[in-house]
Amino acid sequence: METIEDSGRTARPLLSIRGLQKHFPLKGGLLGRTLAVVRAVDGVEFDVRDGETLGIVGESGCGKSTTARLLMRLMEPDAGTMLFEGRAVEESAGGLTLREYRRQVQMVFQDSYASLNPRLTIEETIAFAPRVHGLSASEAIERARELLAAVGLAPENFARRYPHELSGGQRQRINIARALALRPKLVILDEPVSALDKSVEAQVLNLLLDLKAEFGLTYVFISHDLNVVQYISDRVLVMYLGEVVEMGPVGAIYDRPGHPYTRALLDSRPSMDPAKRRTTPPLTGDPPNPVNPPSGCRFRTRCPYADAVCAERKPIMADLGDGHVVACHMASAGSGHPLAGRLYEAPLAEMVA
Repeated sequence: METIEDSGRTARPLLSIRGLQKHFPLKGGLLGRTLAVVRAVDGVEFDVRDGETLGIVGESGCGKSTTARLLMRLMEPDAGTMLFEGRAVEESAGGLTLREYRRQVQMVFQDSYASLNPRLTIEETIAFAPRVHGLSASEAIERARELLAAVGLAPENFARRYPHELSGGQRQRINIARALALRPKLVILDEPVSALDKSVEAQVLNLLLDLKAEFGLTYVFISHDLNVVQYISDRVLVMYLGEVVEMGPVGAIYDRPGHPYTRALLDSRPSMDPAKRRTTPPLTGDPPNPVNPPSGCRFRTRCPYADAVCAERKPIMADLGDGHVVACHMASAGSGHPLAGRLYEAPLAEMVA
């Protein structure tokens, strides 16, 4: 299992994912037979290192949220393995039961209102999981009030309120407090600030950073906002059509992206500098149908650098150094692509001009 040295501190994978797959059947006909499958997540592999924030980015429909639900085991994968601290997440001998796993892994959802029970007060909401896992009523309420204070909401003012009495930012703070109620090691955050206005978004992001330091947390942070991911993440994973196309330290991904899709995502960010504004879109067209994805590289139908080899073979993960890997034939010397091994020699636009 992978081990790294980071500023003199040994970090080991807290969660290891190998070959994770989830296909959704499309049924039809009189007998309701499976006619095809939607390849939502298709062979995803990565590690989440202890103490880091791993950001996951990609277009809508790329499989980010499905991956989050698989990590939380809100749905069962069709294939693949999950190891948490070296133990398999399964009901077999020596494996973690879901009850044990969910004591250590919690999730914060995008919709702060829909994920709260409108019939429970705020302190009852936060105290619910600790009570289910064995704490007495008084201990669970005490922990709920401590967490309310930790997320910046005075218990004497908010403990007895109901979700409809709170703003969106306050509700999301409640969801964060609830996720911490079992004192987990890993928190999965699925678009946690996308429904908030920018001033509240900044407050919640800074709160997440403070809580990470205070409680020694590890985050998987999923978002479509590349600026938010850059601010909060240590490493970034880029997904396209159910697959991982690039992964590496946040500085490497944002300064020297290796995959054309990652470059297009970064170029699509709006700029306040008129000299840097684009007149043509960096990425055109819609993602292919996940029911019948393209052969070889799935991005080739939208890639300006696609060659015959891109349709013939799926690219392997090429190592660009310092933990930066990319699934692109241009990054692999000897792959057969005309630009193989020349990824950073010059801007790609000049190479193909």
